[in-house]
Amino acid sequence: MRYIGSKAALLDEIDKMIAKNTTNREETFCDIFAGTGIVARYFKQRYAVTSNDILHFSYVMQKATIENNSQPDFTKLKELGIEDPIAYLEETEIGNVTYEDDSYFIAKNYSPHESCSRMYLTNENALRIDFIRNTINEWFTKSYINENTYYYLLAGLLEGVPYVSNITGTYGAYLKEWDKRAYKKFEMIRLDVVDNEKENYSYNEDALSLIKKVQGDILYIDPPYNSRQYAPNYHLLETISKYDCPEIKGVTGMRSYEDLKSPFCIKAKVEEAFDTIIREAKFTHIIISYSSDGLMNEYQIETILKRYGNPKTYQLKKIPYRKYKGKLNSRGKTLYEYLFYIKKTQEVKDTENEEQLEAGNMGKDSVLDKKCGIHNSGKYIKSPLNYIGGKYKLLPQIIPLFPNDIRTFVDLFCGGCNVSMNIQAERIICNDINTKIIELYKAFTKMPINKIIDRIESNIEEYGLSKENEEGFKMFRDYYNETGNPIDLYTLTCYSFNYQFRFNNNLEYNNPFGRNRSQFSSNMRRNLYLFVDRLQSMNVSFSSKDFSKVSLRNLSEGDFIYCDPPYYITTGTYNDGNRGFKDWKEEQERGLYKYLDKADKKGVKFALSNVMEHKGRHNDILESWSKKYNVIDLNFDYSNASYNTAKGGSREVLVTNYDVKDYRRLDSKGDKV
Repeated sequence: MRYIGSKAALLDEIDKMIAKNTTNREETFCDIFAGTGIVARYFKQRYAVTSNDILHFSYVMQKATIENNSQPDFTKLKELGIEDPIAYLEETEIGNVTYEDDSYFIAKNYSPHESCSRMYLTNENALRIDFIRNTINEWFTKSYINENTYYYLLAGLLEGVPYVSNITGTYGAYLKEWDKRAYKKFEMIRLDVVDNEKENYSYNEDALSLIKKVQGDILYIDPPYNSRQYAPNYHLLETISKYDCPEIKGVTGMRSYEDLKSPFCIKAKVEEAFDTIIREAKFTHIIISYSSDGLMNEYQIETILKRYGNPKTYQLKKIPYRKYKGKLNSRGKTLYEYLFYIKKTQEVKDTENEEQLEAGNMGKDSVLDKKCGIHNSGKYIKSPLNYIGGKYKLLPQIIPLFPNDIRTFVDLFCGGCNVSMNIQAERIICNDINTKIIELYKAFTKMPINKIIDRIESNIEEYGLSKENEEGFKMFRDYYNETGNPIDLYTLTCYSFNYQFRFNNNLEYNNPFGRNRSQFSSNMRRNLYLFVDRLQSMNVSFSSKDFSKVSLRNLSEGDFIYCDPPYYITTGTYNDGNRGFKDWKEEQERGLYKYLDKADKKGVKFALSNVMEHKGRHNDILESWSKKYNVIDLNFDYSNASYNTAKGGSREVLVTNYDVKDYRRLDSKGDKV
């Protein structure tokens, strides 16, 4: 059967992905958007299969070939002298045809005669379809056939219809001239049935409802990927299958499909629907088919999968569409079929294991996962901003040194938010004196990710932004400096030198063009998706104040302050006093230490990132103040940082006001030292 999105050509790739990631002990397979059932039939040879589709004609085909495990024997029909029921249905002479009632509903409404001009089927074939459909119903009503045989015959009827239909592929419209296939004599399809000696089940439900009721080993998801609803494209098959003589309308005789509209075909709803089905899935292995031309892009799907699955197991394979090989879609891009895989995260329920996790006895990744709220990832969410002094590479060293069970986490100099986004706390406060970056975070918090991406892509297209178009970059920079939209600022940094946030004293963005280096790359897009997804799931608030104005009044024991201030003995664009924001001098350095002393007296834990030595310079103020606290040396060399432009080492430290004797020191790769 010709079917939108059929996966017949991808069965081998799906099989390889399953084989690569499973243990051969899996017993069950669920195809929750089964369509024609081609994937479910293929894997029925190996697993107990559950199949589902919201369209009734699809359900019928699955009942016949998935749930059913045997060819019908037609015992009672043979007793009536009907030795070959399929031949009987195909060849018996049809008489007493009338269009006054709905006895021949298909011929009456979908084939040409004096009262109908629709040309889906020749009148002869339409009458045969009606005869077969009525006869199957009669046999079932009179108990000449059982339920399995009923669905087998009905599926054979439905499978035969496309071979004589006067269409290009779907039933959204018929051809105005007869295609030669339409003149063929109608024949049913004699379906093969595999007996896998297992209990198989087929459903006719909304996938978002069924996913809450089923569970198993392997879940295959092949949802609609574009805005074309399936129901209107197969309305004739649906009517033959149900044979409910519905009210029809329009040139094509369309039946109502309001109750069959899929949220997976609606751009405003698809992401929420996809999130629901992955969240509710009670399966160990999840495989998803999708298209590069779909309503969601690969980064949206990756974000959702990693939200509920084990990110370390995430895989994506891009397969060029064979039928489009050498061709392009309307946007000039090669089309790909995507195959995603992830192993669904299993919650730790064993109390002893939870206690070990708290104590840090389950290994490095587990400890980091609990503190970061990232399920078994071994990775951290990276800020999409290239903010000078960012702590992404130091996260494996500093986060294990933070307290457990943080109530309120205050990131006093949040910068790129690499630390905040990887912390689990009841409440998170991100502060930075840079008003522009705080405005950007607030925009990220409020805007759906698809809207953010749409605006970025619109900017790129309108101004022709690329690694070579400096004139377009300058025009866009002028536009941003007039309008000040935060998403436009982010787009601008993507094409600027070293991706930096740099302003003049009038708070106008003045970073130069990043020729041949800077662009909104696939990695940046991915980081943006993961970052925004994490941000929008957190209880986080933002402020843009001088650190001394961030109140300690509501903080107490159980709260935690992290400080990553401008470094007093280094010089960067963030603390040189020439970028529209307050510079960092001795007054600010001493003021911060007094602020932290006050926090300590209130019982608030803190950790301070800083450098004790840099290129021959020594921070005497820091060394003197830190003697009353704990100083931990970190293993990291800022050889690529803009403030380390000449040879010379740095001594990076973390200063805490709490006991860290049980911490496990890690290097920049997250390995024990």
